[in-house]
Amino acid sequence: MLMKAITLLRSDKLPVSFYRQKNVCSVAKALIGKILVTSFNGITTAGRIVETEAYNGITDKASHAWSGRRTKRTETMYAAGGISYVYLCYGIHHLFNVVTNEAEVPHAVLLRAVEPVLGIETMLKRTGKLKPDDTLTRGPGNMSRALGIEVKHNAVSLHSAELFIADDGFTVKPSHIIATPRIGVDYAGEDAMLPYRFILKDNPYVSGKNNR
Repeated sequence: MLMKAITLLRSDKLPVSFYRQKNVCSVAKALIGKILVTSFNGITTAGRIVETEAYNGITDKASHAWSGRRTKRTETMYAAGGISYVYLCYGIHHLFNVVTNEAEVPHAVLLRAVEPVLGIETMLKRTGKLKPDDTLTRGPGNMSRALGIEVKHNAVSLHSAELFIADDGFTVKPSHIIATPRIGVDYAGEDAMLPYRFILKDNPYVSGKNNR
């Protein structure tokens, strides 16, 4: 499967209107198959998105913004859709989210895994791996590490030159996108069972047990 040249991908960035959609689950599902691109210090890496999770703002007990919570960290979620929300988990993992909807509606989509398509040698160096395998970008922490995404990339426009998502024309059949409950949100009670996680069927880079 060949990807367009990176110069063409830059012209295929998802429009702002894509991120401003009202339904965060629709965005999370539509992101499957798109290309996440980073270009830091002249080094470009990219991967095809194969796993996402939707977080439905103030009504979602699994969301950082549940019940209207606003902190220095979560303030990014209240911006208009089309920027990054990157936070540190357990003091180790940098987790990358896409802010969606209009300003003051704190919806976000966590990207949990990509399939590498560009810059694999760089990804290996960043992760300390000797050879590529399907753990390279499986799981949100590994994905961010491989693509060089850190907390300093929080609140970056997804129309910037350094961090963006593109549509390279790859088509995913609706039947190949599976919805499941999210991972690691047991604290959210009944909201933990909502089918807000979307995965590309049979893709080896999908994390968790429900990847088939």
